[in-house]
Amino acid sequence: QLQLVESGGGLVQPGGSLRLSCKSSGFTLGFYAIGWFRQAPGKEREGVSCLSAGGSSWNYADSVKGRFTISRDNAKNMVYLQMNSLKPEDTAVYYCAAAKGRVCAYYRGTYYHTDTYGTWGQGTQVTVSS
Repeated sequence: QLQLVESGGGLVQPGGSLRLSCKSSGFTLGFYAIGWFRQAPGKEREGVSCLSAGGSSWNYADSVKGRFTISRDNAKNMVYLQMNSLKPEDTAVYYCAAAKGRVCAYYRGTYYHTDTYGTWGQGTQVTVSS
């Protein structure tokens, strides 16, 4: 069974940091680009970051540039999202998703079109609040 499992979410104060992890089972994560997405209550799911299979190309949403860093360890089938300088507006359920190819595909004007992603995780809650 192909699965992605996120972990590392929690409650953090504004200005704090969290590191999210995404682990695959049933398939080799290193064959695929990986995207991180988030969905806040009452809002649509939005793309946060994407990293190619080899780690040589990436993309960040404008809202997280300079604060979030995506990385991967293909030997461990892991992808990470380091989140620094967190803001209340970062509060959301965060999901990782395996792309259908090795690169972050630019499709219909975005690197985060859901048609370009296949397997999704169940999500991890991140709450930024004092």
